[in-house]
Amino acid sequence: MSTINASEARKSFAALIETAQHEAVVVERRGEAQAVVLSPAEYERLKSAAEEAEDIAAFDAAMAEEGPNIPWEQVKADLGW
Repeated sequence: MSTINASEARKSFAALIETAQHEAVVVERRGEAQAVVLSPAEYERLKSAAEEAEDIAAFDAAMAEEGPNIPWEQVKADLGW
């Protein structure tokens, strides 16, 4: 991951985008991170990983619920399958 200040990012935006294709670039203002520039592929990878983590958490929560198990055949019958 590389870092660039906001002034330099404005001056060399094309180079910033090129660098972001290979690694994340942190844009700082007054020494504080203000933004991170990523490639579209990395953004999609991170988004998919976050969605998968949410799905796993929802599954774990559902499995932890108390109550009787319903047989699959009963579920299908209740749904009219």
